[in-house]
Amino acid sequence: VQLQASGGGLVQAGGSLRLSCAASGRTFSGSVMGWFRQAPGKEREFVARINWSGTITRYADSVKGRFTISRDNAKNTVSLQMYSLKPEDTAVYYCAADVKVDYSDSYQAGYWGQGTQVTVSS
Repeated sequence: VQLQASGGGLVQAGGSLRLSCAASGRTFSGSVMGWFRQAPGKEREFVARINWSGTITRYADSVKGRFTISRDNAKNTVSLQMYSLKPEDTAVYYCAADVKVDYSDSYQAGYWGQGTQVTVSS
């Protein structure tokens, strides 16, 4: 099973990027998928998640209104459209599958992608 993230890069503040994650090895059409990020010197944090049908999404407060998560079950992919990027969005972004969250907002995932670097310059 592999999750391959792509689409990262260098962008100026206020710009946009679209991250994509392609899953292979099994279908994740019944799985909650998500995106997380880890900035230098910080712990990995939740960014967004989407349910199996794409009808329910959740976002971290820091990205709400600027990022949109979506999925295409036919293609076994999940995407993260990012608008109005800020320097504080700079991080390595990871896609994840079989995402679970508990009552304390602690996240776990069954599968992790390798990460893609997003750098936002001021």
